[in-house]
Amino acid sequence: MEKFHPDNWGSTYFFIDMDYTSEGVAAAYWEIARELKFWKGPFSAHLEYNGGLAKGFSYNNAYLAGATYTYNNASFSRGFTLTAMYKYIQKHRSPNNFQLTGTWYMNFCKNLLTFSGFADWWREETNYGKTIFLSEPQFWVNLNRIKGVNKNFNLSVGSEVELSNNFGGRDGFYVIPTLALKWTLN
Repeated sequence: MEKFHPDNWGSTYFFIDMDYTSEGVAAAYWEIARELKFWKGPFSAHLEYNGGLAKGFSYNNAYLAGATYTYNNASFSRGFTLTAMYKYIQKHRSPNNFQLTGTWYMNFCKNLLTFSGFADWWREETNYGKTIFLSEPQFWVNLNRIKGVNKNFNLSVGSEVELSNNFGGRDGFYVIPTLALKWTLN
């Protein structure tokens, strides 16, 4: 589940991920980020929290603060952000870190297709290294843009591919593809 909401002073974004097994929810993780902007221009102040729980362990709370550069074209059919942050990871043996995040979105073919995603690179001392990389590019076919399909039928069919290095307790680089369905609320 995810939500992006712009307002007069910036925007709020959050997502919640749950990992399921045959026994039910095995892990839950969430992030919430706030962009604050009381001025004109492409830069904003960024505040963020990350955390969660899993069977047998909990994710360390992480608190992030930094600055974001945002670009959207005039029609808001494509855009990107770049954010540089200080990252404090609570109860970590090396709590003071950094994170760089980029996000993007592109709607094309009269909004039939969407390419979106994020890439994170951060410092966090683990058993596998001192930096972690995670990216999840997504590609969607928006069914309500097909001629003859009701415009309120907000189902999209697509894929997300997790690209990671030293992430999630795994050593090295991994590619994990996923097929997905997505319903967008208006």
